[in-house]
Amino acid sequence: MNATKIIYYISTGLLTLLMLFSAGMYFFNNTEIVKAFQHLGYPTYIIYPLAIAKILGLIAIWSDYSKALKEWAYAGFFYDFVLAWSAHYFAGDGAIGFALPAIIILLTSYITYKLTENDLVQN
Repeated sequence: MNATKIIYYISTGLLTLLMLFSAGMYFFNNTEIVKAFQHLGYPTYIIYPLAIAKILGLIAIWSDYSKALKEWAYAGFFYDFVLAWSAHYFAGDGAIGFALPAIIILLTSYITYKLTENDLVQN
């Protein structure tokens, strides 16, 4: 296994942990998440659908069912992280530090996926 594949699996594993933690918070610590969404100006009715979308996005990234679906999942996570960063930035709550590492992890996973795409599909 080459270094690029190792970086792919590590970054995708970290992305998975991050999204599972996030979705878990949405389901199991809903009261605090509702307060956070209200503080940021987001509607609270999107909390559960967003949590489900995060889990489905992870399934799409880890499966080899469809390359297009995997691309959409990466794009969805990218938009989620950028919107989270901008919401925290404009709210001025100082929580932008959580979104930047998530964007870096996501981009690392995506770039290494694209570099090893043919190798990952064959294995």
